[in-house]
Parts: sequence; C-alpha cells; structure tokens
Amino acid sequence: MIEEQYQASSRILSAQAEALGAEILREQAVHALERPSDPLQAGLSRAAQALLGRQADDGHWRFELEADATIPSEYILLQHFLKRRNKEREEKISRYLRRRQNRNGSWSLYHGGPGEMSATVKAYFALKLMGHSVDAPYMVRARHWVHSNGGAESVNVFTRITLALFGQLPWRTVPAMPVEIMLLPKWWFFNLSKVSYWSRCVIVPLLILFAKRPVVHVDEHLGVSELFLSPPLKLRNLDHFRSGQPLKNCFVLLDRMLKFIDPLIPRTIRDRALKRAENWMRDHTKGKGGIGAIYPAMANAAMALTLLGAKEDDPDLVRTIQAIEDLVLDGEAESYCQPCVSPVWDTCLSLTALTEAGAPADHPAVKQAVEWLFDHQIFVKGDWSEKAPGLEPGGWAFQYENDKYPDVDDTGMVLMSLLRAGAHDKAHKLKRINQAVNWVLGMQNPDGSWGAFDIGNDHEYLNKIPFADHGALIDPGTADLTARCIELFAMLGYDASFPPIRRAIEFLQSDQEEDGSWYGRWGVNYIYGTWSVLCALGVIGEDMAKPYVRKAVQWLQDTQNEDGGWGESCNTYDDAKLTGHGVSTASQTAWGLLALMSVGETASPHVERGVEYLLRTQRADGEWDDEEYTGTGFPRVFYLRYHGYSRYFPVWALATYARARKGLPTRQAEVINEGPIDLGPIPNLALAS
Repeated sequence: MIEEQYQASSRILSAQAEALGAEILREQAVHALERPSDPLQAGLSRAAQALLGRQADDGHWRFELEADATIPSEYILLQHFLKRRNKEREEKISRYLRRRQNRNGSWSLYHGGPGEMSATVKAYFALKLMGHSVDAPYMVRARHWVHSNGGAESVNVFTRITLALFGQLPWRTVPAMPVEIMLLPKWWFFNLSKVSYWSRCVIVPLLILFAKRPVVHVDEHLGVSELFLSPPLKLRNLDHFRSGQPLKNCFVLLDRMLKFIDPLIPRTIRDRALKRAENWMRDHTKGKGGIGAIYPAMANAAMALTLLGAKEDDPDLVRTIQAIEDLVLDGEAESYCQPCVSPVWDTCLSLTALTEAGAPADHPAVKQAVEWLFDHQIFVKGDWSEKAPGLEPGGWAFQYENDKYPDVDDTGMVLMSLLRAGAHDKAHKLKRINQAVNWVLGMQNPDGSWGAFDIGNDHEYLNKIPFADHGALIDPGTADLTARCIELFAMLGYDASFPPIRRAIEFLQSDQEEDGSWYGRWGVNYIYGTWSVLCALGVIGEDMAKPYVRKAVQWLQDTQNEDGGWGESCNTYDDAKLTGHGVSTASQTAWGLLALMSVGETASPHVERGVEYLLRTQRADGEWDDEEYTGTGFPRVFYLRYHGYSRYFPVWALATYARARKGLPTRQAEVINEGPIDLGPIPNLALAS
C-alpha cells in the first residue's frame, strides 16, 4: 500500500497541477506580485507547478530519503541472515553500491565526503556475498584503502556486531549489552528510558541477539578476513583505555567486568529478561510501519524474532519484513534501501511552500493535503508518556505510521502548515489543533528547550559507554527544534512574554556559537540551525538590533559563496572551523534567504544574490539538482539526502522574496495579523504559565 502511494505521487493528472498553478498565479496577481513574464515570477511558477505535479492522488507528498551505502549493504546482509535472497534485486543494489564507491576504493557517509571505514567494510562484505570477485579492480581498491586506514579492526560498534553475526569477528570483541538491562530499575544510571527513541528501538532487539549470540555460517571465500591487519578471530578487546578520559575508562572497565560475569548470570534471570525484551519488542512492532519505523531497528527485530523461533507466518515477523520491503526503491537499473520514509515531513513542508506561493486554502490540492495530515495525527500514548503520564497525545510522526514516536519537529511544522492553509478557520479542526499544541507545550524541557521525542533525555554521560561510539544515544533539547516551537506559538498569537517562549529564547541565547551561528542537529548544519533560530526571532518580534541577532546575520552574510548561494558540508560536524563552508545547494541557499528575510534583510544585496543563484541554477522543469547531503541523522556518523529539500525549500524562499519585494506579508504573517487564534482551553497553558 505504501509503495502504491509512492508511485501515485508521480501519476497525478497534469491538468490538476496546471489548474492549481494557474490558481497560484491568479492569487499572486491579487497580491500584486510580479507578472508571470518576470524571471522571478516565472521561476517561482515553474517550481510551484513542478512541486504540485509530485503530489499523490490522496493529497500527500513523499520524496526519496537516501542515506549512505551502509543501509543497502545491511539489507543484503539481512537477506542472507533470513535466507531470502533475490538475485535480480541484488544485481541492482550491486550497481548502486558500485556507483557510490569513491575512486580510492572507499565508501563515504555523504556525497563528496572522505572514505569511512565501517561503510566501506559493509559495502565490501555485501558485494562479496553477492558474488563479486576479490580480484575485481574495485574490490582490490577497497581492500587497499581499508589496509591503509587501520584495517577492519577500526570499524564502529554496530559494524562489529554485524561481523560477529556472520562469524567474521568473535562476539567477545563487541561491547557488553546484557539482556538483563531490561530488568534495571528506572533510577539506575543506565535504563531504557534514559536513552533516545531510536536507541531504544535498536537496543532491545539487539539485547536478544547479544543473549543468543548467533553465528551465520559464511563460506570462507565469502568472508572478509582479508580486510583485517591481524587474524580477526584472535582479537579480544577493541575498546581501549584512553589517557585523560576517566569517565570513558570507567565504562571500559565496567564493560570488561560485565563480560567476565556474563556466564555466571542464573538462567532464570536471563530467561525473565529475554521474555521482557521479547514482549517490549513485539508491543512496538504492532504498527505497519515497523518497530520505530527505522531500518536498523526493523532489521534487528527481524533477526531477533527469527532467533526466538517465530514462524514465517508470525504476524509480528510478517509486518516487520513487509515494513523493511516498503523501504526498498527498485529502479530499472539500480535499487537501494532507504533508512525510513518521510511523508509527513515532506507533506507539511510542500504545503507550507505552496501556500506561501499563493495556493488558496479552498483549492482541492491544499484541502487534500490538510485532510491527509489530519488523518495521520496520533492519538495514542507512546514512550514519551513515561515522562509525562498526564499529557494527552496529539502529535505527528515523521513516517506513515510510527504511533509510539510522534516528534516535536514534525508536529510543529505540521501545525504551522495547517495554520497557513487556514485549517484553524474550521471549527471542527480547532479541537485537533488544540490537542497538538497542548502536546508540544507538554514536551518542553526544564531548561526551556525542546528535544525531538522525549522530555529530559539529556544524560550526556551515556555517550561515553563503549556501545555508544556513535555519540547519539540521547535526545537533548536543540536550537533548531526549540526555534520551531517559538515560531509556532508566535503564529498562534503569543509573544515573548509567554513563559514557554521566554524560557526558550533564553536557551537559544545560551546555545549560540561564538561566531553568531547556531548548531543544526537535524539539518546540515550551522546554516540550518541559524535559519531555524532567525525565523523564530523574526516572527516573535525580537529586536533586530540586539547584538546576538546582528552577529547571526553577519555570520550568514559572511558565509555566502561567491556564486550567491549558501552551502555547508557535513564535515562541519567534525571540524567546527569549517562552519558555513561548502558547495552551494538549493536547499541551504533557501535556508539562508529565509533566515535573512525573516529579520528584515530582504533588500540587502546578499538576498538579491541568493535569489539570483536559485533562478540561475533552476532546471527547465522548475526543479533543482542537489547531490549534497543536507539532512542529519546522527552528527558525524549518519547523514541524509532528502530528495524533496531541493524542491520545496526553494519555492518557499522565492515566494517569500516575491511577496516581500512588494512590501506584502507572507502567508505566515497574514495568519499572525488576523489576531490570536482561539483554540479554546489548552490544558497545559496553565502549567506553562
């Protein structure tokens, strides 16, 4: 069903897109914007019409979401574990992996990035399992790169687990994660409630794998022992003590102690812990989106259920495997597996862009998008409710289905798109909006920030345990999400004196970088964070003359590229000295423009040059090419290429500029100018105040 919806997005009738494109032009004419013959108006109209043409028949948008070579490689490895090989698909995934390989033989985490050991080892292993010869030139280059960069011994923890599953490394090289973690009390220093949603969903099935320690037989000629500098089966401790890192060393010592006592744990305790892990996992696989609606968790769950003896017709296993298959995109020549899907995010941002471009609220395409979003609002309590048991649900998730994990980012963006589309004018929608706003209010952290999925999920010390070498075990409040919530409440009519906003602004001021920018947790990187914050400060009516605002504006102006665009590479997460530097992209240029325009810089030469860049680089079909990765999964270890970012963000930026150039308000400003929105009694308002 999901794949059918995806395919439908490319089959929408061109007549409907053209009709709405014409409607946008008429709406813009009412607002006295430029004539269609004007380059700006012509470019905006083409971009808006192209975006409309990608809407699915049921009103939503969904674009490809591409990660690095790791996920397709892991998909191949999973099929070998489950004995579900598909030769035709393997051939297509092989082509995809071959195309993504760097000239030096390695694979990167993002386009144009340096080689990365774990991605390279997994891709090499997957190619071998698919029958590629070790003597093939591209395999020789990969092997040489691995040897030159420390050997496969230096892969990350998750790759070590994969290699242990297939007998390429001993299980003793993997950090200890005893299944008895399921029995730990909530006050203990490590507990599932203390880690992020994504970590929780990945860890629980892994605990079952750790307890079972399966080894899938792989013929010797298909293994990857040749990638190691030392005999892999003789390796022991790969997590070492580090000088000057006392906390990390304590955890390394604890890890070795846990490995020592693991065989001594009574069978009854282990069985009880295993049962609790199985129950938790099965409870979280009831939705059609799979556990956590993210590939790594689904893959672990599929293997764990298999190890627990689940039959092929086990409903939880069937749903899990189907959810994995729904992530695979099969093209004519290539195939790859996505890490997850982003329909809610794509839909609310496309709706935002089109309403800012002039699409009226009563047009069928806008109405369809609004109804689709409301149909995906979540009214069941998820894991977040453990920290807020009295808070009623009402948020949105990122994917088609992920009911246990709605997130603040999607909920805030969805609400703002619905307000732009005039959904608050419908009495029967107000209660739904009220519930969502109340949920966002209830998710604010004590320090004034907002995280993505949980409240107070900020136990930084957990990132020091050996298992957490990816450094993303928790979900603390971030500037981008906090800014999103400020912007939402401003649209509802609240000002800077509103206590939640006041605390949030204080957080943002304390979180600003020395150079004036803000770190972007969920987008690359400081351009994304600075865009989010400046848009919030602009809409809340902050004094634009304040030093911290001017410092941010100056930073954005200084980082503009000579071609007029903005760009920033994922390597800024590794080296903060590179902030704001990178190849210009359509999405990051749009963020830079939206940020500057939100604080009154519309007439500046920087904005004019940015708009010129977008118009100059636009394709004849109205879209842009963005190969760069501008989305962030986990800083330094996992990045995303949102194929929709180069389609809806430029529309939003050009539309904002077209309006502002004539001194006309944005659609967002029109909503605010209408006066405070009366949503009725919001339970958490009293608490928030």
